[in-house]
Amino acid sequence: MENRAKTSAVEQQQYQQQQYQQQYSSNRSSSLYKDDKSWEEGNNALHHFPTHPDLPQGNARDGKDEISHHENAQRGNSPRREATRNGNRPDGNGADFEDVPQSTSSRVEKTRAMMGLRPEAPIVEEHDNADHADLRWAIFRGALKEPFAEFFGTLILVAFGNGSVAQVMLSAGETAAPGGNGFGEYQSINWGWGLGVMLGIYVAGDSGAYLNPALTFTNCVLRKLPWRRFPIYFIAQLLGGFVGSGIVYANYINKINTYEGGAGIRTVPPAPKATAGLFCTFPQGDLTKASQFFSEFIASAFLMFVIFALKDDSNKGSFSASGSWFPLALFFLVFGLGASFGWETGYAINLARDFGPRLMAYALGYGNELWSAGGYYFWIPMVAPFCGALFGGVMYDIAIYTGPSPINTPYFGLKKLLLPHKAIKDRVKAQEKDALV
Repeated sequence: MENRAKTSAVEQQQYQQQQYQQQYSSNRSSSLYKDDKSWEEGNNALHHFPTHPDLPQGNARDGKDEISHHENAQRGNSPRREATRNGNRPDGNGADFEDVPQSTSSRVEKTRAMMGLRPEAPIVEEHDNADHADLRWAIFRGALKEPFAEFFGTLILVAFGNGSVAQVMLSAGETAAPGGNGFGEYQSINWGWGLGVMLGIYVAGDSGAYLNPALTFTNCVLRKLPWRRFPIYFIAQLLGGFVGSGIVYANYINKINTYEGGAGIRTVPPAPKATAGLFCTFPQGDLTKASQFFSEFIASAFLMFVIFALKDDSNKGSFSASGSWFPLALFFLVFGLGASFGWETGYAINLARDFGPRLMAYALGYGNELWSAGGYYFWIPMVAPFCGALFGGVMYDIAIYTGPSPINTPYFGLKKLLLPHKAIKDRVKAQEKDALV
């Protein structure tokens, strides 16, 4: 009887572990804002799954234990490298173990783990070509694929957005334009920013397409995005904004010289011919500090609230989840924010979109007035989006969201933070009750 009970427990444990593996595999296939949360949950489920003392650490096959994909990642072995070791190269030619550098994959996966990224870069299997997978650039790209995606996504966002501002401002009064009064108007700017966001999301799909440090921060707090991922995403987004604004300047430098009145003349609002507004935002002159802050705060709150709604499968109602329509929905969201909240402060709602270009403008000679203009307004587009996005996310979780969130735990998650030992004891007791330990 004792042996039968032990066998039954082992079989039950095998079945449960298979279910977790299936859940983990399906979670890896999700994308955008859901992929980070799902991957973390699946990864934690496998990594912390309690094993029965009599259960072998793998599935017996020909006298050997089969190593799971997750275990391969933990040991620094990619699926491609494992296939190569077994003589199953993508080109159909077998290879000896010594033909493959043993340290390459391990270095990449350790680097990615340090940054909070998935051990394996999101590369389609048929694109993981053994002929170039061990080249230096392929290794570097595999380690930093998501930060590169955030960099170029933000670059496109700022290039299209600031480009629309430059075209509208610098062409004002051009009689050769259709209508005889320049190439564009205020709504053209909103179109530019909306399209920039939409196209940036398409470019940065593998990284989650945050393109905004405030959104990244809020997802770390409320959606289990690894905190170690925040610094590298922050740097990538800031550099993307910096370079994107530089591209716009290089394209319009001659028109900027003409507009300002000569080469080397660079002015900041409220100067009548100031062009610093091509790079970063400045408030209307009659706004108080409270009004400046609230304008950026409320626009950022709406941005985060609607994004969480678009990515919430449990709130689809009569509509399906946004899915492939998500970038288009963000286009309309950003366009609407500009049309409704853009006048007073320029609706930066993004540190990378404002501070990165502001640094570029400073490097190009716009001077210290960039920091003192508007009563030292520069810090508001840096701080208010973080406060607003977090507020919008918290409000959505309080009122609508039913999934895993600190808001949906006792004491808004503070209980787990302050009493971690109690949570550990409760988990051990539950495992003992289920005869798993």
